Amino acid sequence: MKTAVFPGTFDPFTLGHASIVEKALPMFDRLIIAVGSNSKKSNLFSAEQRVSWIEKVYADDERIEVKTIDALTVDFCVKHEAAFLIRGLRNGSDFEYERSIAHMNQALNDNVTTVFLLCDASISAINASIVREIYKNGGDVSQFLPSEIVLPPVG
Repeated sequence: MKTAVFPGTFDPFTLGHASIVEKALPMFDRLIIAVGSNSKKSNLFSAEQRVSWIEKVYADDERIEVKTIDALTVDFCVKHEAAFLIRGLRNGSDFEYERSIAHMNQALNDNVTTVFLLCDASISAINASIVREIYKNGGDVSQFLPSEIVLPPVG
């Protein structure tokens, strides 16, 4: 069974993230969406809330599991018998950043291979950080999120 892990903060889970999931699914038997934290970011929504939203989006797909991650990504992959890491790319800057991380992960464990997938060009501008800023300032972000995800009113 080919298992891949798609790690991220997913704060919130956007159409860009969903695009990467849809592209990865035909390649793997099982996809674990690993919801974590990034020490460089402050999360707006709890890990439990983010997991709940993503589970709602993929409730009808038994190939997808949603878990929290609080360890090195490559260690999480080993624990869950995943030989592949999925990373989404929107642009060249994403590639440069993700390539460095992929090289570090490879140095930590060369049995885990990073697979880069491009998000759809029509949604390449969607960025969770920007979506959070729009949301925090009272803007409507529903057009950037899967329909199953409805954010609570700001306040």
